[in-house]
Amino acid sequence: MFFSRFSAVCGLVLVSGLAGAEVRVDGPVEYGLFETRHENFQPGERVLTQSNQTLKHTEEIPARLGSKFGMRYRLQGKVAEDTPLTLLYLTPGVQTPDGKRHDKFEVVQKLVPGAAQDVMAFEFTENHEVVPGQWHFMVFQGDRLLAEQRFTVR
Repeated sequence: MFFSRFSAVCGLVLVSGLAGAEVRVDGPVEYGLFETRHENFQPGERVLTQSNQTLKHTEEIPARLGSKFGMRYRLQGKVAEDTPLTLLYLTPGVQTPDGKRHDKFEVVQKLVPGAAQDVMAFEFTENHEVVPGQWHFMVFQGDRLLAEQRFTVR
């Protein structure tokens, strides 16, 4: 009887410890313009890059096809089954070819415990996406804001 109660108490302590673990940003958040050697982008064209792509530290983003900008960060405490991340992109108003205006884009991303870095980025691949103005990127887990950055597209 004592052993089963002891086991139950130990189990509750372990579970409560896991529930208290929070995903958090570990170290500085890098942000800016991802550099590429490719020039003369065409609509719909994407260039495959590696995770260690150079990031030019800036808040000023050129309004042209091929500009890829965002944040790169490390997260601690990731558990695959935990609440996923919500990547929220607030835009100055992207109007798609169907005539709809998009003041925000939202992406839900599962946590990947083995990933050394996480990235939130936007790449201008279509002419209608290239909208000058204030872009605001935010990373949430549930209702907790983990990281944010504002960019000015000119």
